[in-house]
Amino acid sequence: MTDLPYEKSEKIDLSDEPIHWDLGASLTYGGYLQLSKLLDAQKPLSYQHDEMMFIIVHQTSELWLRLFLHELDAVLECVRRDDLDPSFKMLTRITHVQTQLTAVWDVLATMTPADYSAFRNLLGRSSGFQSLQYRILEFRLGNKNAEMIAVHQHDPAGYEVLARALAAPSLYDEVLRLLSRRGYGIPEDYLSRDFSAPYRSSKAVAGAWLGVYHNAEKDWDLYELAERLVDLDHKFQLWRCHHMTTVERIIGYKRGTGGSGGVSYLAKAIELRFFPELWQIRTAM
Repeated sequence: MTDLPYEKSEKIDLSDEPIHWDLGASLTYGGYLQLSKLLDAQKPLSYQHDEMMFIIVHQTSELWLRLFLHELDAVLECVRRDDLDPSFKMLTRITHVQTQLTAVWDVLATMTPADYSAFRNLLGRSSGFQSLQYRILEFRLGNKNAEMIAVHQHDPAGYEVLARALAAPSLYDEVLRLLSRRGYGIPEDYLSRDFSAPYRSSKAVAGAWLGVYHNAEKDWDLYELAERLVDLDHKFQLWRCHHMTTVERIIGYKRGTGGSGGVSYLAKAIELRFFPELWQIRTAM
């Protein structure tokens, strides 16, 4: 039998590829990414198949939160020095990170109530409610609630980091300071307020944002920043909503392992806006 004319080898020809087969003392892929540590960090407490997925989903989310905070801190620096152009790339990257964070709920949602119940009791009081990075992120974005840091008292270093984030101006606080420096009328008590207190929306701040939109041609970068902030807020709401429905699908209305009401607690968070006036003025435009 002769070979058919369309048959060819399934092996890739590497003869013309200058592969470095002998790495010698060079830095390796696994070494650079610390893969021996990263891939040894999954320690299931049970023999249940789905627990490995549960761990990886949450660890992956923490890595994405790490990148979110890295980019957000750089955005804050751009706003402080009134150099907004570089921040737009960072804010675009943040929206893609948010897409990844939301997508992990689709993976978690493949777990049934029975799957989770098989190992849930082994988790004790551990809960995503205790995520240090997530709480820092919310504080950076402006959702300030001093009560939230109490759960981190067992970790003095983490508690101190959270206390500093609570007291520091949020991204929105810094943006309002920038608007004031650019000549938009932000009330003085919004520029030097107690930044650890929850933000209260203001008609004067809404009026300033309307001014930005009406002067978009002159202050294009402020207009673009406003729209990027709306994107961020919008995607955060999608993440919260997907989180809530995934939890409802898996545990119904059971109380969370961290002590919260579970779905009822997550439903409250959906009502929050980081940048409220940017939503309020849309009716007036």
